[in-house]
Amino acid sequence: MSGRLEVLLSASRIAERTEELAVQIGRDYADRKILVVSVLKGSFIFLADLVRKLRVPVQIDFLRVASYGAATESTGMVQFRMDVDAPVTGRHVLIVEDILDTGLTLDYLKRHLQSGQPASLRTCALLDKKGRRRVPFEADYVGFSIDDQFVVGYGLDFDECYRNLPDVCILHQG
Repeated sequence: MSGRLEVLLSASRIAERTEELAVQIGRDYADRKILVVSVLKGSFIFLADLVRKLRVPVQIDFLRVASYGAATESTGMVQFRMDVDAPVTGRHVLIVEDILDTGLTLDYLKRHLQSGQPASLRTCALLDKKGRRRVPFEADYVGFSIDDQFVVGYGLDFDECYRNLPDVCILHQG
């Protein structure tokens, strides 16, 4: 695990954009309680910052899938590792993800949770790499659109490392 890191998004810029997203989400969910579902492990830092800024009633749950492993490219296979504990039937559900690239994971999760018949189901991604899509998918809320570069930090990892960085950084390998 070696490589050079280049800051793509500073911690202050992420905090500013997270506040903007919280205002938008709060407006859209005014007077409703939402179940915010974090996709582990990558979105946990974004989730924590986002929900602390929301001014609507929130419950939190987690699920876990994998599609990268120790690679820098998605395998294209979504492996379900842990489902939500809370029932979603009749609830307003917001899936929070770290990065939307191929679209396979969020498409899979949205279909999975939709089968539980929530009152509404929306998605929020910190990062969006449109150039990597394999299936047509658009998140309802997006923090930043980025180019096709491998990024780490602010919860995103490479082989379980770099999650603790306060910024989102491009990992230049080699």
